[in-house]
Amino acid sequence: QVQLVQYGGGLVQAGGSLRLSCEAAGNIFGTNARGWYRRAPGKERELVAIVRADGSPVYAASVKGRFTISTDSTKNTLYLQMNSLKPEDTAVYFCNVVIQSTVSWGQGTQVTVSS
Repeated sequence: QVQLVQYGGGLVQAGGSLRLSCEAAGNIFGTNARGWYRRAPGKERELVAIVRADGSPVYAASVKGRFTISTDSTKNTLYLQMNSLKPEDTAVYFCNVVIQSTVSWGQGTQVTVSS
């Protein structure tokens, strides 16, 4: 498995913005499926945004138009820019990457949106 280290998150008021970062030890994001998931209290983990191996992004309907997933291969970092945050976006967010069917996960980071 690959080590992924997440940065960012925290407490923000509704309508605010946050950016999450997910840094890998090597250049692995460029051609592998990668993405962001979240788990809210009492709920199952759900997809937030992913980039398929072909580079095409997929967003959950609940975040489309507000969140943007991006990759900086020069920094081996995956980002999730979150704008217009809502209280229902409160969750622990996880990044992942899929390399030859093996899934590696970041440690998770808490995002709390106050109303």
